[in-house]
Amino acid sequence: MSTSLPIGYPNAQPFARASYPGLAGKVVLNTGGASGIGRAMAHGFARHGARLMLLDLDAQGLASAKAELEAAYPEVQVEIVKASITDPDAVEQACAATEARFGRIDILLNNAGISMNKPSLELTPDDWRRAIDIDLSGVFFCTQAAARRMVRQGGGSILSTASMWGLASSARRLAYCAAKAGVVSLTKSLAAEWAEYNIRVNAVCPGYTSTALMETLLASKAIDGEALLARTPLRRFGAPEEMAEVALFLASDSAAFITGHALVSDGGWTADGF
Repeated sequence: MSTSLPIGYPNAQPFARASYPGLAGKVVLNTGGASGIGRAMAHGFARHGARLMLLDLDAQGLASAKAELEAAYPEVQVEIVKASITDPDAVEQACAATEARFGRIDILLNNAGISMNKPSLELTPDDWRRAIDIDLSGVFFCTQAAARRMVRQGGGSILSTASMWGLASSARRLAYCAAKAGVVSLTKSLAAEWAEYNIRVNAVCPGYTSTALMETLLASKAIDGEALLARTPLRRFGAPEEMAEVALFLASDSAAFITGHALVSDGGWTADGF
Protein backbone atom coordinates (compact mmCIF):
# COMPACT_ATOMS: atom_id res chain seq x y z
CA MET A 1 0.00 0.00 0.00
CA SER A 2 1.34 3.42 -0.87
CA THR A 3 0.95 6.16 1.71
CA SER A 4 2.66 9.37 2.65
CA LEU A 5 2.68 8.34 6.30
CA PRO A 6 5.62 6.41 7.73
CA ILE A 7 5.20 2.65 7.99
CA GLY A 8 6.15 2.23 11.62
CA TYR A 9 8.46 4.42 13.65
CA PRO A 10 12.22 4.61 13.04
CA ASN A 11 14.08 1.82 14.83
CA ALA A 12 10.86 -0.14 15.36
CA GLN A 13 11.34 -3.67 16.65
CA PRO A 14 11.29 -6.07 13.68
CA PHE A 15 8.98 -9.07 13.52
CA ALA A 16 10.77 -12.27 14.49
CA ARG A 17 9.41 -15.80 14.25
CA ALA A 18 9.59 -18.20 17.16
CA SER A 19 9.81 -21.99 17.19
CA TYR A 20 7.42 -24.39 18.92
CA PRO A 21 8.73 -27.97 18.47
CA GLY A 22 5.66 -29.51 20.13
CA LEU A 23 3.50 -28.61 17.11
CA ALA A 24 5.24 -31.16 14.87
CA GLY A 25 2.82 -33.88 13.85
CA LYS A 26 -0.24 -32.11 15.26
CA VAL A 27 -3.40 -32.29 13.16
CA VAL A 28 -4.83 -28.87 12.36
CA LEU A 29 -8.26 -28.16 10.89
CA ASN A 30 -8.04 -24.65 9.49
CA THR A 31 -11.23 -22.95 8.28
CA GLY A 32 -10.80 -20.03 5.92
CA GLY A 33 -7.41 -21.46 5.04
CA ALA A 34 -7.49 -20.43 1.38
CA SER A 35 -6.55 -16.80 1.92
CA GLY A 36 -5.58 -14.00 4.26
CA ILE A 37 -4.77 -14.70 7.89
CA GLY A 38 -5.98 -18.29 7.54
CA ARG A 39 -3.51 -18.97 4.74
CA ALA A 40 -0.70 -17.37 6.75
CA MET A 41 -1.58 -19.62 9.67
CA ALA A 42 -1.42 -22.63 7.36
CA HIS A 43 2.14 -21.65 6.46
CA GLY A 44 3.06 -21.15 10.10
CA PHE A 45 1.81 -24.56 11.18
CA ALA A 46 3.27 -26.27 8.10
CA ARG A 47 6.64 -24.73 8.96
CA HIS A 48 6.40 -26.49 12.31
CA GLY A 49 5.60 -29.88 10.76
CA ALA A 50 1.88 -29.97 11.53
CA ARG A 51 -0.56 -31.91 9.35
CA LEU A 52 -3.24 -29.74 7.77
CA MET A 53 -6.82 -29.91 6.59
CA LEU A 54 -7.80 -26.62 4.93
CA LEU A 55 -11.52 -25.81 4.73
CA ASP A 56 -12.95 -23.02 2.60
CA LEU A 57 -15.67 -22.22 0.07
CA ASP A 58 -13.07 -20.99 -2.43
CA ALA A 59 -12.09 -24.14 -4.33
CA GLN A 60 -9.53 -22.34 -6.48
CA GLY A 61 -7.99 -20.67 -3.44
CA LEU A 62 -7.80 -24.00 -1.65
CA ALA A 63 -6.00 -25.63 -4.57
CA SER A 64 -3.60 -22.70 -4.79
CA ALA A 65 -2.90 -22.78 -1.05
CA LYS A 66 -2.26 -26.53 -1.12
CA ALA A 67 0.16 -26.23 -4.04
CA GLU A 68 1.93 -23.31 -2.39
CA LEU A 69 2.34 -25.21 0.89
CA GLU A 70 3.63 -28.34 -0.84
CA ALA A 71 6.16 -26.29 -2.78
CA ALA A 72 7.36 -24.45 0.33
CA TYR A 73 7.39 -27.47 2.66
CA PRO A 74 8.02 -30.67 0.63
CA GLU A 75 7.32 -32.95 3.62
CA VAL A 76 4.00 -31.33 4.53
CA GLN A 77 0.82 -33.38 4.68
CA VAL A 78 -2.06 -31.15 3.58
CA GLU A 79 -5.58 -31.93 2.40
CA ILE A 80 -8.41 -29.61 1.38
CA VAL A 81 -12.18 -29.68 1.69
CA LYS A 82 -14.70 -27.28 0.17
CA ALA A 83 -17.49 -26.57 2.66
CA SER A 84 -19.53 -23.81 4.26
CA ILE A 85 -19.09 -23.36 8.00
CA THR A 86 -22.74 -22.25 8.17
CA ASP A 87 -23.86 -25.79 7.28
CA PRO A 88 -23.58 -28.02 10.37
CA ASP A 89 -23.78 -31.18 8.27
CA ALA A 90 -20.94 -30.01 6.02
CA VAL A 91 -18.89 -29.11 9.08
CA GLU A 92 -19.47 -32.53 10.58
CA GLN A 93 -18.43 -34.18 7.31
CA ALA A 94 -15.25 -32.06 7.19
CA CYS A 95 -14.35 -33.06 10.74
CA ALA A 96 -15.02 -36.69 9.91
CA ALA A 97 -12.84 -36.41 6.80
CA THR A 98 -10.03 -34.89 8.87
CA GLU A 99 -10.29 -37.69 11.42
CA ALA A 100 -10.40 -40.34 8.67
CA ARG A 101 -7.30 -38.93 6.97
CA PHE A 102 -5.18 -38.06 10.01
CA GLY A 103 -6.74 -40.00 12.89
CA ARG A 104 -7.61 -37.04 15.10
CA ILE A 105 -8.03 -33.24 15.36
CA ASP A 106 -5.54 -31.62 17.73
CA ILE A 107 -6.05 -27.97 16.81
CA LEU A 108 -9.00 -26.11 15.32
CA LEU A 109 -8.36 -22.72 13.74
CA ASN A 110 -11.59 -20.79 13.17
CA ASN A 111 -10.52 -18.31 10.49
CA ALA A 112 -13.44 -18.26 8.07
CA GLY A 113 -15.36 -14.99 8.22
CA ILE A 114 -16.59 -11.91 6.40
CA SER A 115 -16.59 -8.17 6.99
CA MET A 116 -19.78 -6.13 7.23
CA ASN A 117 -19.29 -2.38 7.10
CA LYS A 118 -22.59 -0.61 6.60
CA PRO A 119 -24.61 2.16 8.31
CA SER A 120 -26.93 0.47 10.77
CA LEU A 121 -30.03 2.18 9.38
CA GLU A 122 -29.23 0.58 6.02
CA LEU A 123 -28.44 -2.87 7.42
CA THR A 124 -30.90 -5.36 5.95
CA PRO A 125 -32.12 -8.51 7.70
CA ASP A 126 -30.10 -10.52 5.17
CA ASP A 127 -26.96 -8.48 5.96
CA TRP A 128 -27.45 -9.10 9.68
CA ARG A 129 -28.11 -12.82 9.27
CA ARG A 130 -25.15 -13.31 6.93
CA ALA A 131 -22.70 -11.67 9.35
CA ILE A 132 -24.00 -13.57 12.37
CA ASP A 133 -24.31 -16.87 10.48
CA ILE A 134 -20.73 -16.80 9.18
CA ASP A 135 -18.83 -14.88 11.85
CA LEU A 136 -20.51 -16.39 14.92
CA SER A 137 -22.76 -19.38 14.25
CA GLY A 138 -20.23 -20.94 11.89
CA VAL A 139 -17.55 -20.62 14.55
CA PHE A 140 -19.80 -22.42 17.02
CA PHE A 141 -20.65 -25.23 14.59
CA CYS A 142 -16.97 -25.89 13.87
CA THR A 143 -15.98 -25.58 17.52
CA GLN A 144 -18.67 -27.97 18.72
CA ALA A 145 -17.94 -30.59 16.05
CA ALA A 146 -14.19 -30.50 16.69
CA ALA A 147 -14.60 -30.49 20.47
CA ARG A 148 -16.70 -33.64 20.44
CA ARG A 149 -13.70 -35.41 18.94
CA MET A 150 -11.25 -33.71 21.30
CA VAL A 151 -13.24 -34.96 24.29
CA ARG A 152 -12.90 -38.54 23.02
CA GLN A 153 -9.17 -38.22 22.36
CA GLY A 154 -8.34 -36.51 25.68
CA GLY A 155 -7.91 -32.85 24.75
CA GLY A 156 -7.05 -30.27 22.13
CA SER A 157 -6.74 -26.59 21.37
CA ILE A 158 -9.34 -24.34 19.73
CA LEU A 159 -8.39 -20.93 18.44
CA SER A 160 -10.81 -18.48 16.85
CA THR A 161 -9.88 -15.39 14.89
CA ALA A 162 -12.10 -12.71 16.42
CA SER A 163 -11.14 -9.05 15.99
CA MET A 164 -10.23 -5.97 17.96
CA TRP A 165 -13.85 -5.05 17.13
CA GLY A 166 -14.91 -7.93 19.34
CA LEU A 167 -13.53 -6.00 22.30
CA ALA A 168 -14.08 -2.43 21.13
CA SER A 169 -16.84 -0.95 18.97
CA SER A 170 -17.23 1.21 15.91
CA ALA A 171 -19.92 3.06 14.02
CA ARG A 172 -21.14 1.38 10.81
CA ARG A 173 -19.93 -2.05 11.94
CA LEU A 174 -22.83 -3.17 14.13
CA ALA A 175 -23.30 -6.70 12.78
CA TYR A 176 -19.56 -7.36 12.59
CA CYS A 177 -18.88 -6.03 16.09
CA ALA A 178 -21.79 -8.01 17.52
CA ALA A 179 -20.62 -11.22 15.87
CA LYS A 180 -16.98 -10.83 16.92
CA ALA A 181 -17.98 -9.89 20.48
CA GLY A 182 -19.98 -13.11 20.42
CA VAL A 183 -16.86 -15.03 19.41
CA VAL A 184 -14.97 -13.55 22.37
CA SER A 185 -17.81 -14.50 24.74
CA LEU A 186 -18.03 -17.98 23.20
CA THR A 187 -14.29 -18.36 23.75
CA LYS A 188 -14.50 -17.52 27.44
CA SER A 189 -17.62 -19.59 28.11
CA LEU A 190 -16.32 -22.72 26.42
CA ALA A 191 -12.87 -22.36 27.99
CA ALA A 192 -14.51 -22.56 31.41
CA GLU A 193 -16.83 -25.39 30.41
CA TRP A 194 -14.33 -27.59 28.58
CA ALA A 195 -11.26 -27.22 30.81
CA GLU A 196 -12.17 -30.51 32.49
CA TYR A 197 -11.70 -32.21 29.10
CA ASN A 198 -8.23 -30.70 28.64
CA ILE A 199 -9.50 -28.50 25.81
CA ARG A 200 -8.09 -24.98 25.72
CA VAL A 201 -10.15 -22.32 23.93
CA ASN A 202 -8.62 -18.96 22.99
CA ALA A 203 -9.03 -16.17 20.46
CA VAL A 204 -6.80 -13.90 18.39
CA CYS A 205 -8.09 -10.35 17.98
CA PRO A 206 -6.29 -8.76 15.02
CA GLY A 207 -6.27 -5.10 14.20
CA TYR A 208 -6.02 -3.84 10.64
CA THR A 209 -3.94 -6.40 8.75
CA SER A 210 -2.47 -6.26 5.24
CA THR A 211 -4.47 -9.00 3.56
CA ALA A 212 -5.70 -9.09 -0.05
CA LEU A 213 -9.14 -8.00 1.19
CA MET A 214 -7.56 -5.03 2.95
CA GLU A 215 -5.70 -4.04 -0.19
CA THR A 216 -8.95 -4.19 -2.19
CA LEU A 217 -10.73 -1.98 0.34
CA LEU A 218 -7.86 0.51 0.27
CA ALA A 219 -7.71 0.58 -3.53
CA SER A 220 -11.45 1.15 -3.81
CA LYS A 221 -11.32 3.94 -1.20
CA ALA A 222 -13.83 2.02 0.91
CA ILE A 223 -11.50 2.72 3.81
CA ASP A 224 -8.99 5.52 4.34
CA GLY A 225 -5.53 4.00 4.73
CA GLU A 226 -3.80 7.18 5.83
CA ALA A 227 -6.41 7.83 8.51
CA LEU A 228 -6.09 4.27 9.79
CA LEU A 229 -2.30 4.50 9.97
CA ALA A 230 -2.52 7.83 11.77
CA ARG A 231 -4.93 6.30 14.31
CA THR A 232 -2.69 3.24 14.95
CA PRO A 233 0.00 3.98 17.59
CA LEU A 234 2.64 1.82 15.86
CA ARG A 235 1.81 3.62 12.58
CA ARG A 236 1.57 0.51 10.44
CA PHE A 237 -0.78 -2.33 9.61
CA GLY A 238 -0.18 -5.81 10.91
CA ALA A 239 1.11 -8.59 8.68
CA PRO A 240 -0.82 -11.86 8.33
CA GLU A 241 2.35 -13.66 9.47
CA GLU A 242 2.25 -11.72 12.74
CA MET A 243 -1.29 -12.93 13.42
CA ALA A 244 -0.17 -16.46 12.58
CA GLU A 245 2.63 -16.14 15.11
CA VAL A 246 0.08 -15.35 17.83
CA ALA A 247 -1.88 -18.46 16.83
CA LEU A 248 1.22 -20.64 16.95
CA PHE A 249 1.97 -19.50 20.48
CA LEU A 250 -1.58 -19.94 21.77
CA ALA A 251 -1.91 -23.40 20.18
CA SER A 252 1.46 -24.55 21.48
CA ASP A 253 2.44 -26.13 24.77
CA SER A 254 4.11 -22.84 25.67
CA ALA A 255 0.59 -21.54 26.34
CA ALA A 256 -0.52 -24.60 28.32
CA PHE A 257 -1.91 -22.50 31.18
CA ILE A 258 -3.72 -20.02 28.91
CA THR A 259 -7.39 -20.60 28.17
CA GLY A 260 -10.35 -18.26 27.76
CA HIS A 261 -8.06 -15.47 26.58
CA ALA A 262 -8.61 -13.03 23.71
CA LEU A 263 -5.15 -11.85 22.67
CA VAL A 264 -5.19 -8.48 20.90
CA SER A 265 -2.65 -7.81 18.15
CA ASP A 266 -3.63 -4.38 16.86
CA GLY A 267 -0.57 -2.10 16.98
CA GLY A 268 -2.02 -0.32 20.02
CA TRP A 269 -5.34 0.67 18.45
CA THR A 270 -7.59 -0.38 21.35
CA ALA A 271 -5.16 0.98 23.94
CA ASP A 272 -5.46 4.53 22.61
CA GLY A 273 -8.79 6.03 23.70
CA PHE A 274 -8.17 9.09 21.56
